[in-house]
Amino acid sequence: KGESVWLAWLLWATLRDFSVIAERRGESARVATWRRAREALGKALEDSGWDGAWYRRAFFDDGAPLGASSNVECRIDAIAQSWAVLSGAAPGDRAARAMQSVQDELVRTREQIIVLLTPPFDGASQSPGYIAAYPPGIRENGGQYTHAAAWTVMAFATLGAGDRALDSLQMLNPLRHASSPEEVTRYAIEPYVVAGDVYSSAQRMGRGGWSWYTGSAGWLYRAGIESILGFRLHGDRLTIDPCVSPKWDRFELSYTYRSARYDIVVENPTGVMRGVAEIAVDGSRGQPGGEIQLIDDGRKHQVLVTMK
Repeated sequence: KGESVWLAWLLWATLRDFSVIAERRGESARVATWRRAREALGKALEDSGWDGAWYRRAFFDDGAPLGASSNVECRIDAIAQSWAVLSGAAPGDRAARAMQSVQDELVRTREQIIVLLTPPFDGASQSPGYIAAYPPGIRENGGQYTHAAAWTVMAFATLGAGDRALDSLQMLNPLRHASSPEEVTRYAIEPYVVAGDVYSSAQRMGRGGWSWYTGSAGWLYRAGIESILGFRLHGDRLTIDPCVSPKWDRFELSYTYRSARYDIVVENPTGVMRGVAEIAVDGSRGQPGGEIQLIDDGRKHQVLVTMK
């Protein structure tokens, strides 16, 4: 009987995306059903999910909230906030406030970790399930669960907060946990693969776990390439919509499309975090924020993207 707020965000996004597919197929009755369901779900999320400064995580069988300010354990959970943004369902003001709460409550700058929830479960409330079997601060029980932390990076970028997105990505970069012998000893796992989790307990602060065995590596790659560098491929069309630190004045990347190569330069002359003024391909100026039509022609192409 329990209900998940973050899965409701995911369902909302799924209903939206599949409605587009159904509409293309001419399935109007199905589209109407899914749109009504999405509207009702969105209303329920705002009426019951919002806690005042962030979204609740879930509800127990008896209707008691989890991830609410009234909870002594798991007052706030990262996934419910990031998916409020990534789904596109949350109103802009609440989405921004929820991610500010993530920054305030869950991003641990000094320790260089982003924890999943706080405070950890330690027997003071109803059991949330198997994660309470982990000691406080270990894995999902209040540690950094990197899968969720990657979504935090993507959510910051979706809101246009390039500085926070990049800072958060660097926290998850394993190389950043091995810049001194002391850090290597504390991290205790390989500094060249993504850790599935990083502990936040006082006795094991900063220790990595579950390396070589995490889907978060793929999400972290997408967070860097798609959310920050803004490289998004749609079949034979490419869009470049970066969200970067205002300190970045330029970056470059190359992409091989079948027999062709596209050398892409992104310039940020005015130090913005997001916004594309113009895209030029081989000297030919395109529409602001437009797509690049990729061509399998065996040639090298020069792409200049100007942010503003």
